[in-house]
Amino acid sequence: MTALRLIYASTVDLRTDEAYYWTWSKENVLSFLDHPPMIAWLIRLSTAVFGDTNLGVRFPGILAMLATQGLLADIVWRVTRDSRAVVVAVLMMEASLYFGLLMAKVSPDVALIPFVMAMAWALVRLVESNDERWWLAAGTFAGLASLSKFTCVLLLPALLAFMLVPRWRVRWLRSPYPWAAALIALVLFLPVLIWNMQHDWASFRFQFVRVVATHAWSLRTLGEFIGLQLGLVGFILLPVVLAGVALTARRGYRHLDAVAVLLSTAVIFPLLFLLWRSLRLRIGDTWPMFIWPFGFAAAAINLAMQPDGWRKSSARSAHVAIFSGIAFVVAAFLYSVAAPWNLIGRTDPIGREAGYEPIARHAEAELKKTGGTWIATTDYRTYAMLRWFLRDRVPVVQINERGRYIGFREPNMDQIRGHTGIYVAREPDNNPGNPLWPLITATREPLERVDRVWRGTVMDTYALEKFTGWTPELSPPPDSQLFRWNLLAGAGGVPAFYPPWISVAASLPAARRDG
Repeated sequence: MTALRLIYASTVDLRTDEAYYWTWSKENVLSFLDHPPMIAWLIRLSTAVFGDTNLGVRFPGILAMLATQGLLADIVWRVTRDSRAVVVAVLMMEASLYFGLLMAKVSPDVALIPFVMAMAWALVRLVESNDERWWLAAGTFAGLASLSKFTCVLLLPALLAFMLVPRWRVRWLRSPYPWAAALIALVLFLPVLIWNMQHDWASFRFQFVRVVATHAWSLRTLGEFIGLQLGLVGFILLPVVLAGVALTARRGYRHLDAVAVLLSTAVIFPLLFLLWRSLRLRIGDTWPMFIWPFGFAAAAINLAMQPDGWRKSSARSAHVAIFSGIAFVVAAFLYSVAAPWNLIGRTDPIGREAGYEPIARHAEAELKKTGGTWIATTDYRTYAMLRWFLRDRVPVVQINERGRYIGFREPNMDQIRGHTGIYVAREPDNNPGNPLWPLITATREPLERVDRVWRGTVMDTYALEKFTGWTPELSPPPDSQLFRWNLLAGAGGVPAFYPPWISVAASLPAARRDG
């Protein structure tokens, strides 16, 4: 399965968000508007080894999967001393599309997941050894998780329950070690805090707008969220895992079992929160991803602790879920890498993110024809893919949404100021009715239209226009319409990535933004 992920990582086109994170890795900043900096650091380290290649960008996900499986295996072994439960836990990860294949696509979650599992592993070692110093390791991993993605905050109730529900709560409240662990986590989180202090708390305000966004109640978005979890965790595996989590929670809170409380609450609270938010907001596909390894651990441990009569029935369900899930993952791999068909047309998520190289080639050709020296875009996806394929041979500037690029190094303005550019936009972003254009005095002259094609299907059409008489403002005032981060956070919710092999996908809206 690791070999399949390596092939997938090397051959499937980068998604637009992956290219976007790659552009982050080229910057020397403490943090970013969308996410903490860990994923940029990992990509920078990986591309230093493998170069600016698909595998170079995605290799952190390959390592993260192996690290998570190792930690998961050791957690289950230390609790059960049952090698069969260990195998079940590890193979559950392989049987879930989230992990068996999609850990090969890089996102902040691939950094978050091994760190939160390492935090749980340190707490299991604490329970096993009764050595208070394991709190310090847990604090270190919690700090690294907080440098990966803000959703780690949803694990706080699980940590509090671990500390306060068992009978040892008085001991830990009086001990300096948990408080020292919290201090370590805070110190490690300082790069994000310092960056936000310097930039009007932009990341926190950005995320807060997204979290509290009030849209009309919608059973559709709730159904989308549930459908995604069935498809990405597994149609059979998801019920098996949730049953294991429920039984682990009952045992943990009834018998005050610290590990059972930790693992079950780490699934239940974030899942309930996301279910509640899905009534008003489209939940990003990766947002719940970090909770499921805790669920796999809980399900495998519960299986080992079942009475003999129930154990056979539970094991049979787990085996069916694993074998069918792995077959599903392999089928998804073959569709992604080898199949010649596009099964669902323009909504196919692989095709929706592929085929950008011809756009970059046409843009570069038009630069030569017109004597242009730079490229303008109005969409971060197009910006990221043009930078990826052109490798900064010419400056590429997203002229709006400049709040995304706080602290980024400026391109060579001598190549931009007073020079002709090429504007590249997915139609209808170039429409004269776009409210952006009254803010920009550039003269635009149509050049050509280029189709982005994947497996014979036209996925999008891009307009290339000559762009003259205007110099972009790279650092507009925060209240400018060309800067404002709150427009990014509040415009219609957060779309998700819908794999084509989920049977419900055809009924879901085409969407792009990775959570």
